[in-house]
Amino acid sequence: MKKIILTGLTAAILLSCSSQKTDTATTAVATEINDWQQEAQAFLEEYSDTYQKLYTASAEAEWASNIRIVDGDSTNAVATRKANEAFAAFTGSTENIKQARQLLEQKEQLTNLQVLQLEEVLYVAANNPQTVPEVVKARIKAETEQTEKLYGFDYKLNGTPVTTNDIDQILRTEKNVQKRLAAWEASKEVGKGLREGILNLRDLRNQTVQSLGYDDYFTYQASDYGLTREEMMDLMQQLNQELLPLYRELHTYARYELAKQYGVKEVPDMLPAHWLPNRWGQDWSAMVEVKGLDLDAALKPKGDKWLVEQAERFYTSLGFPELPASFYEKSSLYPLPPDAGYKKNNHASAWHMDLDKDVRSLMSVEPNADWYETTHHELGHIYYYMTYTNPDVPVLLRGGANRAYHEAMGSLMGLAAMQKPFLTELQLVDAGASTDEIQTLLKEALSYVVFIPFASGVMSEWEHDFYAKDLPADQLNKRWWELARKYQGMVPPTERGEAFTDATTKTHINDDAAQYYDYALSYIILFQLHDHIAKNVLKQDPHATNYYGSQEVGEFLRSIMYPGASADWRQMLKDKTGEELSARAMVAYFQPLMDYLKEQNKGRKATI
Repeated sequence: MKKIILTGLTAAILLSCSSQKTDTATTAVATEINDWQQEAQAFLEEYSDTYQKLYTASAEAEWASNIRIVDGDSTNAVATRKANEAFAAFTGSTENIKQARQLLEQKEQLTNLQVLQLEEVLYVAANNPQTVPEVVKARIKAETEQTEKLYGFDYKLNGTPVTTNDIDQILRTEKNVQKRLAAWEASKEVGKGLREGILNLRDLRNQTVQSLGYDDYFTYQASDYGLTREEMMDLMQQLNQELLPLYRELHTYARYELAKQYGVKEVPDMLPAHWLPNRWGQDWSAMVEVKGLDLDAALKPKGDKWLVEQAERFYTSLGFPELPASFYEKSSLYPLPPDAGYKKNNHASAWHMDLDKDVRSLMSVEPNADWYETTHHELGHIYYYMTYTNPDVPVLLRGGANRAYHEAMGSLMGLAAMQKPFLTELQLVDAGASTDEIQTLLKEALSYVVFIPFASGVMSEWEHDFYAKDLPADQLNKRWWELARKYQGMVPPTERGEAFTDATTKTHINDDAAQYYDYALSYIILFQLHDHIAKNVLKQDPHATNYYGSQEVGEFLRSIMYPGASADWRQMLKDKTGEELSARAMVAYFQPLMDYLKEQNKGRKATI
């Protein structure tokens, strides 16, 4: 860490010395610049050292709380709260805030790398400011309790305990509408006990960031992109509008096809939520089975470990290093046995435990197509961590170019791993098998395009209203379903009053708040990157690529990953793809599908 920052400082000093100026005034200025840089350097070195130690302790405590949840046992919760309080006390300390602000008053005298780190110090401080220590302490306690309620919930279907994997499987495959309804309703029961906690967290989250000048928690999170909350919401609306023509066709297609599948004669104007193969209607891809592309059947005999190991082989084929042995030793990759006696968080995630070499993943991998794609996605995060952990990136800047870049990298590799030439390479699909390319494209659209209205519309607007507009406590569920109808064209199967809090059944509402637009932006970025890789690196059709074994693709990806958060995300995108952030590449990718859908939807009524 010390060498990292000194490298930037030394470069600045060498530039000053190389001018060979003899003018006294110039020499004085050069000395002054060096003094400010040295003062900033001393502060950043000391801060980063403590930051990394406390971050690691917090991550370890959070990890334990996520992988071992025992009903009635508060041991992990207490340890997590203490570790997070220590981290918050340091990062939000009034002295650190004061020093960072003073140094930034001289930002013209500092190196760019130092300025970026000092800005990060203040950004992190706003999340845990010790100007309001009791609020921060209460928030940490509330977040820990909310996490335990969320992940410790005992899901039951017809009185029998089930996992979220069980529920998801029913929604993907079950044809009996009543059984689907029972599974869907079971998935929403967890929300009942989360209402009080999320309302409390809204107040606490808003109060913490308001003490350092942010209007609300949503505004704070959006500022990480250099955008106001209004600018972020305008961007979300832009994405929805750009993709609306295609989404409308998909929505119409789904209504009629699912009505036929479930034997319903009168096609509803809005999609009943329990008809869709996902708990939140964010992914409909299970509606389509592409003949010759039965991945579930091909993957089942491979076993769960093969999926993770094969995902690693994909990255090493591109020139990335093997995962450290500690990844397999310390990660929690597979479902718990039924008799484990405790639960774990079943939501897939990747962890950079110490901002150095300790990388882990939390998954519940089973040998099916969904987890095959997810393993490639999660390892995308892991390899991003590993790549920007290098001597040129200080600890405080070991993150994505923005939060969406991290998701974009994971999703990009998930997309690449699902394309036919790639699957043929792995012998998961017979090279001679005939597959319907339009059906393949339809399946992809039902995943990627369908996700945008949920992410940029429902989730982003609900959280915006919740944090920035003080959404009334007696309208949480009402607003959620208003937005689902508006953006997704989806309605609940029965009346969902305020006894329910369906928004909180989405884990991110509780533990990754006010930043779900990250995922919408990540899909836009992923298609821009994929379009560039296919056309300019591989010289292949974007719909039929094979990244496997391409060192050139690996080099392109590493060039994006390497600088971490020290790179300007807008400039990075323009430099790498030749264009600003836009849905152009995504719309173009699915253009061949539009003609097919319009033909299928002739005579059908569009309702959004």
